[in-house]
Order: sequence, then structure tokens, then C-alpha cells
Amino acid sequence: MHNYNILNDKELTGLLQQGDEYAFTEIYNRYWNRLFTVAANKIKDLDDAEEIVQDIFVSLWKRRGELGVIDTLSSYLAVSVKYRVIKILNKLNNRQKYSSYSKNNISIADDSTQEWLEFEELRSRLTEFVAELPEKCRLVYKLSRDSGYSQKKIASELGISEKTVEAHLGKAIKTLRTRLGQFLL
Repeated sequence: MHNYNILNDKELTGLLQQGDEYAFTEIYNRYWNRLFTVAANKIKDLDDAEEIVQDIFVSLWKRRGELGVIDTLSSYLAVSVKYRVIKILNKLNNRQKYSSYSKNNISIADDSTQEWLEFEELRSRLTEFVAELPEKCRLVYKLSRDSGYSQKKIASELGISEKTVEAHLGKAIKTLRTRLGQFLL
């Protein structure tokens, strides 16, 4: 039996793909509030926000066998929120007020297919941008995000202070957010 709350996202996603309901529950508990907050802040209707988040998790469970390798579950879920928010806003005929969400004439024909294509593009861009980070910054970021190391463990592993780890992580995240800004909420 796994201690699910100490597993990183990559490990949880691997278990989810095998149909592990406990892994799904941990992902749900870990991300529900965060996704709900994002959705509620964008559409201001708590019932619609709750429906968006529930739909995301239903879709995640249904598509668990098609997920492939996901290193950045949080990015996948952020993209899912983005597209479901767009769908709700379009449904409410608020296209003009929220036109910034649908710039570049994004078609929202089938949310799950569109989410998946967008996530794949996001993941590809993220991989490119991570590769372009300065060496130490990239290494710290990968140990944190891909390997799930704590800042303390990274500091110990690399023989640097936790403050230096924090600085490298901050720089990496700021750079990646800026470069991926067009995809993220």
C-alpha cells in the first residue's frame, strides 16, 4: 500500500493510468481547491465553477489510459480549466467581454480533444523552454518538478544553500511563466 500523500505528481499519474482509485483521490484532494479557485475567479459563478472542476476530474478518470507520460500534471489541469472556462463563457454569450480568452480564433468544438491537443503543445513548449534555462537553474527546476525533490533535498544533492535553490526555482518559474504566458490563465 502506497503512502499516496508523499508521492509526486508523476508517480500519482503513473498509478492513475493503472486505474488506481487512491491515486485519483489524492490528485483530486491535491488539486480540487486550486482549480475551483481559478475557475471561480474567472467566471464568478460558483455553481459553474464547481461544475467545471467536477467535469475535469470526470474527464481525467475517463482518459486515464490515454494520458501518456505527464511530468506536469498541474499544467495539464490548468489547461483543462482554461478550456472549460472558455466553453462556459461562450455558453453565456460573453464572448465580447472575455475576448482575450478566445484570441487567435481558438475553436472549442470538443473540449476533451482540444484540451489534449493544447496540453501536448504546452508540454512541448515547456520542454523547449526548460532546456534553454541556465544549467544550474535547469537542474534545480528538473529535480524539483520532475523528480519531486524538496528544496532541502536539492540543496543537499547539489551542495548549495536552500536560499540558492529557492532563487534558482524562482528564476526558472518566472522565466517559464513569462514564456508560456500565452497558454496559461
